[in-house]
This record gives sequence, C-alpha cells and structure tokens, in this order.
Amino acid sequence: MFSFANVAIVLATLAAAILLFRPRLLKSETWQATVTPLASIIGSGFLVAGPILAGVAGNWAIAAMLSLCAVGYLFGAAIRYNIAHIEPELHGSPSPLVRVVERASELALAVAYFVSVAYYLHLFAAFGLRFTGIDDMLWIRVAATIVIGGVGLVGATGGLDGLERIAVGAVALKLTLILGLFAGLIVAAGAALSAGTFQWNAPAPVYDFQDLRVLLGLVVLVQGFETSRFLGAAYPATMRIRTMRHAQWIATAVYLIFFLLITSYFDIDAVQATGETGIIDILRPVAILIPPLIILTALASQLSAGVADMNGAGGLLSEASGKRLSVRIGNGLTAVAAIAIIWSADIFGIIAWASRMFVIFYALQSGQAAWSAFRRGKYAQSALFAGAVALALVVVVFAKAAAA
Repeated sequence: MFSFANVAIVLATLAAAILLFRPRLLKSETWQATVTPLASIIGSGFLVAGPILAGVAGNWAIAAMLSLCAVGYLFGAAIRYNIAHIEPELHGSPSPLVRVVERASELALAVAYFVSVAYYLHLFAAFGLRFTGIDDMLWIRVAATIVIGGVGLVGATGGLDGLERIAVGAVALKLTLILGLFAGLIVAAGAALSAGTFQWNAPAPVYDFQDLRVLLGLVVLVQGFETSRFLGAAYPATMRIRTMRHAQWIATAVYLIFFLLITSYFDIDAVQATGETGIIDILRPVAILIPPLIILTALASQLSAGVADMNGAGGLLSEASGKRLSVRIGNGLTAVAAIAIIWSADIFGIIAWASRMFVIFYALQSGQAAWSAFRRGKYAQSALFAGAVALALVVVVFAKAAAA
C-alpha cells in the first residue's frame, strides 16, 4: 500500500547512507574515537525503552528520558575528569587510595563487560535466527558462540583497529536506519496534524515508588560512554574527552527525538507491550516498512554495542595488567569469558547484576573524581561528583529491572 511515510523512510535512509558511509568520514580518527562510546550508548535499549517508559511515565516519557541522559552525562563528566587528572597519576606514582579505588572499579567493570558482550551478541544471534524461524536456545547459543568467536578473533588479530572497523560500519548502518525511522515518524505526525487526528493517547501513569525504582533501573540504557576511558592505547586524552562528550550529545539527541516522535502512539496497548520487540507493535500502524526497519536497527545496535564493549574490555584488561597484557589478548580473553557465560549461565538473569556493576563502576569513578577535585581545591566540582556518588548508590540499592 502506498504511503508517504514509506516513501520518506526509503528516501531518508538512502540519503543518510550516502552521508554516513562516505570513506572520508569512516576513516576520520575523530569519528572513529566517537563511534566506540556511541555504539554502546545507543544500543538496542533505546528500542526497548519505549514500552517501559510508556507505562512508567506516559506522556512525560521524554522528560524521563532527558533525566536519564542527564544522569549519564553527570557520570560521564566524572570519567572525563579522571581521564584528564587521574590517568596521569596512575602512570606515575599514585597514592594507595587512588590505586585501590581504580583497581576496584576496573574489577567491577570487567565483570560487567564480560556479561554485556555475551548479552548483546546473544541477542544479535537470536534476532538473526528469528528470520529463519529458529528460536531453539541450543541453536541460539551455537550461533552466539560463532558470532562472539568471530568478533573475538578480529579483536585478537586486529586489535582496536580491527574491532573499530566493524563498529564504524555497524554504527553507520544503525544511524542510517534510525534516520530513516525518524523520517517516517515525522511524515506520519505531519499527516496526523494536518488531518486533525494527532493526539497524546498515553494513559496518565500512577506514580509510585515502584515506578521510580524502574526508572532508576533504566540508567543502564545510557551506559557506554565509559569505553573512552580505556582507549588510551589509540587516542590521546584530549581527543577521548572531546569525543566522549560528542557521543553523549549525539545519543541524547537520538533518544529525545525518538521519544518526541513516538509518544503520540503510547496507549494502553503500548503500556502492556513488553520485550525486545514491543516497540514494533507500538509503531506498526505508522508504515509497512517500520517492523523490518526496527529489526534491522536492533541487529545493528546489538552488534555495534557488543563490539564496542569488547573494545572497552580489551583496553581495560590491558590497563589493569599494567600493559603486561596487550589489547589484543584482552579482546581474546573477553571473547572466551563471554562464550563461557553463554553456555554456563542464565544470561538474562545475570544481566541485572551486570547493570549494577556498571553503576558501581560509576560510583567508584565519581568518588575518585570527587576526592581529586577536593585535593585541588575545586570544591564545587568535588560536591558535584560527590552527588554523582550518592545518586549511583541510590541506583544500586533501589533500582528494579522493568521485567522483574
């Protein structure tokens, strides 16, 4: 059936592909340094968040998403401070306190990265097999093992550069599909406005403590910027600080535009939609191309996020070992750990604990930044980072998984 929204999706996707797959952009060092954190921040979570925030926040979903992005930016500010001030200490003669906090945060993040790589690439395999009608867990694990092994092999032989080549292409594809999705939603919204049928349908949410706990649990949606902290083998500190900031700005824009465009589709069915594919049911009325577009976006998102977190894990293991392990060996070890998790654990059960590990890492890094700023007489900055510590601890203690 002819639809202006479908036409807009096709034209915008083609235009975005021409823009984002330009060789000059793909080879840009600044863009490559931006892609690794960006790939992880805009994971498939931004698609899952729609139904969740429809139930938790209703028409205020965009405000809730803005709050989550602001929290992520606060944690990112602490990590950027540490890149500038704590990294030089670690390369010299750090105090025992700085060394202990850094090692504790690295341990928490390593555990989180192992699980997140397994999780993202497990979902990638599951979505890919869905096209063939296979949903047997054994075959999903086999496919996930092949994918993780392949990505790990690239990381072990090609190092940071090898994984970044995958990430750059996957992020370009993901952003291309997202811009196509936005174009379709904008045209559909314009048609509804001109016809006088545009309205906000979401039922007013009943706010309670459980809703707040779910919202706190969604902080992990904007996780991923911390990967810049462990790319020191490839990029100088000033570039990592700048590109991490850019990645968070781009991700925030994507999240807010997405929620601005989909909130009008929130109704009782949207509130009840669950799972990775719930957003398909919410947006299915927009255009016939929406469902396949969302599935392809989810695949690109999971692949790019898994590769980005493997990149971060490899750099983390190299740094934690005092460079005794290379980034390539770190990538290989991450792949082995992720495959072990795939076969030995309920990955969907332990991802909640991995999410807490990410937030514990943010708490430790924020504490590190607060103490460093205090020692330097930057008391306002120290208080800000101390507030980030308190917020992270609240998330760790009270956050609740949406499906729990």
